Amino acid sequence: MKIWITLTSAAFAVLASAKCPPCKTMKWANCDGTPCQCLLTVSNTTRLKVDCTKLVPKCFVMMAEMHRAREGQRTHTISGKPHEKYYPDCESDGTFKAKQCNNSEECWCVNSAGIRRTEKGDKNLKCDELVETTISFYLIHKPVSTALDTTTLKTDIADAINERYMNFSTDMMEHPLYIDEERSITLKVMTRNQSNDVVSMAYYMEKDVKGQTLFTNKDEGFKPTVGGQKLEIESIEVNYIDETPPTYREVRPHNIIHSVIILVVVVVVVVIVVAGLMIRCYCRKRQE
Repeated sequence: MKIWITLTSAAFAVLASAKCPPCKTMKWANCDGTPCQCLLTVSNTTRLKVDCTKLVPKCFVMMAEMHRAREGQRTHTISGKPHEKYYPDCESDGTFKAKQCNNSEECWCVNSAGIRRTEKGDKNLKCDELVETTISFYLIHKPVSTALDTTTLKTDIADAINERYMNFSTDMMEHPLYIDEERSITLKVMTRNQSNDVVSMAYYMEKDVKGQTLFTNKDEGFKPTVGGQKLEIESIEVNYIDETPPTYREVRPHNIIHSVIILVVVVVVVVIVVAGLMIRCYCRKRQE
């Protein structure tokens, strides 16, 4: 009898699993119920319903990542620079709200990709609109057996994005720049009209290349076929160019080095001047 019950339970479990497959586009989502629903946990009290036929909006993914990190659950590092890592405030469709505060009294404005574009202020800070951004990708692929035919580079890249991430056409990007010596592909993608989808695509692609895929099945990742050759992308850099310039300057390492050099030169000059004055005073005293 116990064996029969065990077998029956196992059968029901298999049937339930068959009715509710895992979420293809989000490995952290839990799918169950009748009809099947896939929910993504983004806080201790909130689970968001996700459409597993599409990419989950970047804003929701960041919420889930930050929650998992706080709970000590397995997760990957959040893509981007340190100032881009925060628990975001999202609209119901997954769009970033123009003002972000990270559950604190300190706030700032972001662009459509959730990247900070202003100095930080208090909660009275006004962010009138969500500024659109163009996304620039710098991809480097591993060496290939023969010289790459880039005649159809634009359509090949567009097809690869369309197949793996979203409905995509060549009209959405400028013609890619290929540099053979660097094995690099540079392309710019406009977010207007499909901002949420393009922003999410950039985030998913970055994760794929870094070996941190958000898809449930750990397949081969983003490997576009260009000129008949499948490329293995070994590194990616994603940058954002806003329609209106940011109102703060990012401190870059070379700027810091430049400032240190200037400071050292100033100190040396001051020391030389002071030493000269002291020597002059000493000589005058000797003459007296």
